[in-house]
Amino acid sequence: MGGTRVLIAGASIAGPALAHWLRRRGAEVTVVERAPGLRPGGQAVDVRGVTRDVIRLMGLDDAVRAARTETAGAYTVDANGTVLETFSAEDDGGDGYISEIEILRGDLSRVLYDDTRDGVEYRFGDRIAELVQDADGVDVTFAGGGRQRFDLVVGADGLHSSVRAMVFGPRERFVRHLGHVLAFYSVPNEFGLDRWVFDYQEAGRSAMLRPIGDAGRAMAMFSFTAADFDVDHRDVEAQKALLRERMGDFGWLTPRILAHLDDTPDFYLDQVAQVVLDRWADGRVGLLGDAAFSSSPLSGQGTGLALIGAYLLAGELAAAGWDPATGFARYEERMRPFVAANQEIGRLNATMRSGSGPDVELDSDWLTDLVQRALNGIELPDYAGVPDAGPSIPSPATP
Repeated sequence: MGGTRVLIAGASIAGPALAHWLRRRGAEVTVVERAPGLRPGGQAVDVRGVTRDVIRLMGLDDAVRAARTETAGAYTVDANGTVLETFSAEDDGGDGYISEIEILRGDLSRVLYDDTRDGVEYRFGDRIAELVQDADGVDVTFAGGGRQRFDLVVGADGLHSSVRAMVFGPRERFVRHLGHVLAFYSVPNEFGLDRWVFDYQEAGRSAMLRPIGDAGRAMAMFSFTAADFDVDHRDVEAQKALLRERMGDFGWLTPRILAHLDDTPDFYLDQVAQVVLDRWADGRVGLLGDAAFSSSPLSGQGTGLALIGAYLLAGELAAAGWDPATGFARYEERMRPFVAANQEIGRLNATMRSGSGPDVELDSDWLTDLVQRALNGIELPDYAGVPDAGPSIPSPATP
């Protein structure tokens, strides 16, 4: 079934990564994104374990490395800035606290977009308003007007996925709050950061500053515990008010960081949460990335799950002759144990960071095994015999 028409919702990481592989397998791909363009900045994401293999298979290793933050390591500090502990990017073979390949989410999104934009239709500033599927396809109505029919639809639209809500039900059924809230935004680098992260923590709260590619700016990140979370994920003013309320009395450099809150161009705040579903597909509609199996930022593997999941989903659909029942089922069968390990890491870190859980000594062998399963516990099939046009050469980034 050549030229299978696939619509992907979401143009952050999972969506463009899936577009890359679907295009190589011979599909005709459209990506719809409600934002007017790519979202810049964002938190630093790590490329670890098997994820590095996927990026090499995509032909994007050089492009990703060229865009990395080049962070040398991290210091944990006290309220006076005195260094308490040091972590290097070389620790654990580059898979330690600071990954050898660390890149801002927005920069990775740009790499993936530049790689796919010449062979994929991108519809920015639009979204799926309605979808109706039958045995042969999916009729999609767009909010910006128009209606098209696709063979498959994939929701790669994040924690608050609208595709998931349309097909599987309201978010409250699937989103599991882990008791933390995370915020980050860029600030002027008036702190003298140079390739090193500074991290200050007290029980249940933390503040962090990290360098980014632009030497004149830095990325700030805050986290704090919250038993529940009811702030609308699109109400930025309410989110800023919450951040000031919860972090205004925090020590270290927090007052100076908060002073830039109203001037930052890329503020983000949301709950730390996981997504748990008993299935990731319904007929011809499937889910990928955080929309399907968010492991939370505390797992350190959200990007890895998205990139690996994109490789497997496209490969299994193509290997199944684009039959959705078979392709989605095989993708899910391969991914579920890997997702489970990473979600367990996320829950464990949430408990440890809360400072309120029982003081339990973890078995070192068990923890080592869990970390290895979360980094490398999945096989990448070579999909011999499945069409593969090979990696393209990314177009130069637009200004």
